[in-house]
Amino acid sequence: MKAIGLSTYGGPDVLRELDLPTPEAGPGEVRVRVHAAAVNPTDAMLRTGVYAARTTDVPPPYVPGMDAAGVIDQLGPGADGRLGVGQRVVALVVPTGPHGAYAEQIVVPAESVVPAPAGTGHAEASTLLMNAATARLALDTLTLPKGATLAVTGAAGAVGGYTVELARADGLTVVADAAPHDRDLVRGFGAAHVVERGAEAAARIREVAPDGVAGLVDGSDQREEAVPAVADGGALVALRGWRGPAERGVRVTPVFVAGVRGDTALLDGLRRQAEQGVLSLRVAKVLPASDAAEAHRLLEAGGLRGRLVLDFS
Repeated sequence: MKAIGLSTYGGPDVLRELDLPTPEAGPGEVRVRVHAAAVNPTDAMLRTGVYAARTTDVPPPYVPGMDAAGVIDQLGPGADGRLGVGQRVVALVVPTGPHGAYAEQIVVPAESVVPAPAGTGHAEASTLLMNAATARLALDTLTLPKGATLAVTGAAGAVGGYTVELARADGLTVVADAAPHDRDLVRGFGAAHVVERGAEAAARIREVAPDGVAGLVDGSDQREEAVPAVADGGALVALRGWRGPAERGVRVTPVFVAGVRGDTALLDGLRRQAEQGVLSLRVAKVLPASDAAEAHRLLEAGGLRGRLVLDFS
């Protein structure tokens, strides 16, 4: 089968087409014929070697990709009875060695697979799970009561946008940051207040919430710069592994989406919310899988609204 991967870490041009053995579904697993794989920042981090310490005992090639949409074409023994051959699905994939989502066929635990949202194409569907699950995990980590005020940085991005939408559905009041040209977009997600992004965003959030916000999801990795926006004794969720320290009793907790890869109920809940219109599936551009290097160049150039998607049809 065709896959896109790398044998050495580096820039986008290390990505190349691979011919790998067709995987077989084992006990409790399903095989998915992938039609679309979303391109996420974590894929670029794998490509550049940020996660190299996690794969010291795994030989190359390495296949990136955490988001896949396609059709089940094989069920392993004891696979979940929810799923069937021929069913359109989405999968949250944890890439280990040659097992990432950038491939024509992937084998994943059945618990990491849920039906594709009704009424969506493969490209749209592939943009859901990894980013929305990260947002859901961040909000569940904060455990803010209904009516509390939440700040979200990077609100125009994929995780940030989903966080705003989910927080609004949870009954939270959202203060979000955005560039001037993204203000209407972020308000459309459900932010009650939008402040200008940048180094002074925390001060601008304090203008809206003078006592500070109860919680903050740091979607743009502002780290220390974001802490002043949080109330004394409040909480900040970091998405890139930062653990603080922070002052004034502010609790900093990093979250990692791989921790919910087996939470089928959470993943299926996100699927239902996409069907209900709570979550907006945004595709920036669809490229042939063979153009994965170009997709990574576009990703690193920044400014995308929605996800790039690789077409494996």
